Amino acid sequence: MLNKSWLCQGAAILTLMFASSAVVAQESCVSLDTALTAVRAQEYAPLISQAAEGSTPEQVEFLSFMESGSWSAVYAATPVADPGYFFFEDVEGEKQFKDVWGGVATRSERPELVAWAEELGAPSDLAACFAESAAAIEE
Repeated sequence: MLNKSWLCQGAAILTLMFASSAVVAQESCVSLDTALTAVRAQEYAPLISQAAEGSTPEQVEFLSFMESGSWSAVYAATPVADPGYFFFEDVEGEKQFKDVWGGVATRSERPELVAWAEELGAPSDLAACFAESAAAIEE
């Protein structure tokens, strides 16, 4: 019988192999930590599956990661929903889920996306990186 922890680790590593690195190339993301590591995938998989009810940590597909200070956003997909940006704040060593944004936005909607993320409490650099990543459609 396989160890569940080992399965989670294997699934996280496989997911990382297929993860998008598009965030790294974006100008507003340069100052952020965008490294999506196996350790981070293991840490965030249960948090995302809990936020996206009806999925398990093994089913989380990581697409990108961004972190600024105590705030992070993970662009991930689960079988129960379209991909979304899951926002977390680290409070006293515990990652707290704040909200998820999913959908499609145009570049002209970036200011609204920045405002939405900042209203959650996200720092402005993370909000800008999220907005640039999420609003990729040309008008």
